[in-house]
Amino acid sequence: MDEDYYKTLEINKSAIAADIKKAYRCLALKFHPNSTKEAGSADRFSQLGEAYDVLSDPRKKATYDRFGLEGLKGGIPPEFGKGGAWSSKYAYHGEPEDTFIEFFGCDNPFAVFSENDVPLQFVGLQPVVVKTQDPPVEKDLELSLDELFLGCTKKIKIYRNVMNEAGLSSVKDKILSIDVNPGWKEGTRIVFSKEGDQLGPNSIPADIVFIVRQKPHPLFERQGDDLINQTLISLEMALTGFSVNVRTIDGRLIDIPINDIVHTRYRKVVPGEGMPLFQDPSQRGDLIIHFDIQFPEKLSADRKHLIKKALK
Repeated sequence: MDEDYYKTLEINKSAIAADIKKAYRCLALKFHPNSTKEAGSADRFSQLGEAYDVLSDPRKKATYDRFGLEGLKGGIPPEFGKGGAWSSKYAYHGEPEDTFIEFFGCDNPFAVFSENDVPLQFVGLQPVVVKTQDPPVEKDLELSLDELFLGCTKKIKIYRNVMNEAGLSSVKDKILSIDVNPGWKEGTRIVFSKEGDQLGPNSIPADIVFIVRQKPHPLFERQGDDLINQTLISLEMALTGFSVNVRTIDGRLIDIPINDIVHTRYRKVVPGEGMPLFQDPSQRGDLIIHFDIQFPEKLSADRKHLIKKALK
């Protein structure tokens, strides 16, 4: 089926959250199996469940609006993803009744039947309390470049308000575990669904979202999957050649011969010594060495003469 979720809910793309809820409420009641036995109503009811599941979720809706059904169900192309956090494929759970129950709070909000068990018109329906979810709570997850290179597990204690069946609130703590994968980048988002505060009996606990923030490193600057190293050399070395010893991020000392004349725009690229690629940690970016040339502060007349003679 080539779905158009907006057409399914009979709304346009400018519809806001309240419009989406209103459209689903009316159509789900109309096409619910307990409401009608018309041919095709079961399929339409299932389509409504999937459309609402996507358009009521800001992240799914944003993915669908930008990349269409192919991007939503097939996964966002790697060049648009942020460390893979948005690249997971969407699949509807296939239970429109579950979507209906979650929306209305019960499985049959119009349980008014005649003696022959034929559903009557929806007259005098009792108001249904619709639970809403608070906006996600975002927290920074500070990681060193070494942790992003090797991967690690971070344990984070959170405190949150929870409510029991009687509506009484209490504060409880919980340990969240985050498995950091090698190659994660700045801005990678890790979502813990419904682990935030529950602020009222009719509210759904907010999601907690951790956002990767990379700490500065004393030797390397990261650019994508590459690592940049800055090395100081003398003017003599720049002109006559030399070898430079560089300590890699995983602790190895490598000797790199430089036989070229080093100028201000010169860069030495060492393949495969950068960060691991998130999609394939066995592959790595490059190490790129930039050189700062230290010029002498003063030169005697004799030295200037010798330099001029050597450079002719």
